[in-house]
Amino acid sequence: MVQMKKRTKSETRRRRSHQALKAKVLVKCPQCGQLILPHTACSFCGTYKGKPVGQVKGAKVKTAKKAAKEAKAETKDKSQNKKK
Repeated sequence: MVQMKKRTKSETRRRRSHQALKAKVLVKCPQCGQLILPHTACSFCGTYKGKPVGQVKGAKVKTAKKAAKEAKAETKDKSQNKKK
C-alpha cells in the first residue's frame, strides 16, 4: 500500500499541539482549606459545597486506626510490666 500524500511537518505539529499535558486546576475547600479538584467532595473533611456528604476515607481514618493500635499496644505493655 502506498502513502497517498506526505503530511508536512507543520501539519503534524499543528495536530499534536493539543496533545500536551495541561496542569490540573485546584480550588480551596471552603471548610478546611485543602486544595481539591473543582466540583468534587473534599476527601479531607468530607464536605461538598459546605455540606457533609459522607464518611471520610484516607488520612483521618488511618490516624484513628493507628491510635487504636497504639492504645492496645500500650495496655499490653502495662499488663506485662505488672506481671514482672
